[in-house]
Amino acid sequence: MRKIAGRLIIAVGIILFTLYSYFSKTQINPVTGEKQRVSLTPEEEIQLGLKSAPQMAAEFGGLHSDRQVQDKIKTIGKNLVSKTEAARSPYQFDFHVLADAKTVNAFAVPGGQIFITMGLLNKLKTDDEIAGVLGHEMGHVIGRHSAEQMAKGDLLEGLAGAAGVAGGDYTSAQTARYIARLVDLSYGRSDELESDDFGVKYMVGAGYKPEALLRVMAVLAESSGSGAEFMSTHPSPANREEKIKGAIEKYRKM
Repeated sequence: MRKIAGRLIIAVGIILFTLYSYFSKTQINPVTGEKQRVSLTPEEEIQLGLKSAPQMAAEFGGLHSDRQVQDKIKTIGKNLVSKTEAARSPYQFDFHVLADAKTVNAFAVPGGQIFITMGLLNKLKTDDEIAGVLGHEMGHVIGRHSAEQMAKGDLLEGLAGAAGVAGGDYTSAQTARYIARLVDLSYGRSDELESDDFGVKYMVGAGYKPEALLRVMAVLAESSGSGAEFMSTHPSPANREEKIKGAIEKYRKM
C-alpha cells in the first residue's frame, strides 16, 4: 500500500508540474494577435527550422537541381510574402523545390522554410495553383502550428508518464509517443483547415486567383491513392472545398 501511495503522490506531482508548464507557455501570436500555447519563441522557431531544413530536404532526394525551377518558386513565394501580412512577421520565409518526383507533398518547417516536391509541382498547371500551395504552407508558419504541437506533445507525454508511474508501468514513454501521434493527427487536420484560410487570404492579397486552390484540392484528391503520407495528416480535399469557398467570399469582400 505504501508503494502504491508513493506512486500516486509522484504521479500527482508530475501531473501538476506538466499542467503548470503547459499553461505557462502562453504567447501572443505576433501576426494574428491570438493567444497560443507554444513551446518556442519565434526566434527559436527560425533557428529550429534552419537546422532541420537540410535533413528534411535529404529525405526527399535533396533540392531539385534546376535553378530556373527553384527561382520560379522563390519568386511566387516572395510575392506572397511581400504583399501580405507575412512581411510584417518575424519569420524568414524561403521556398524550395525538392527533387522527389513521386511523392505528392508540400510542407513547412518552423520559422519559414517551405518545401514543395516535384511530384506535386508537376501536377500544378498555373502560378495561381502554386501560390495556393505556398500560401497554405505559409499559414502553418504564421499560425505557429508546429510550436503548438510541440507544446501539446510535451503535455501528453507528461500526462501519459504520470499514468505510467501511478500504475507501476515505467515503460510508458512508448505509449505516450503513440497517444501524442494520434492527437497530433486530429489537431493537424484542424490546422490544415486554418492554413487553407490563410492561403486564400494571401492569394487575394498578392493578386492571385484564389479559386485555383480548389483546383489544387482536385489534384490532391486524384493523388490520394498514392499519397497516403500526405492524406494521413491532411483532411479530405472534398471536406476542404466548402471552407475554401467561404474564405474566398470573405476575403474578396475585404
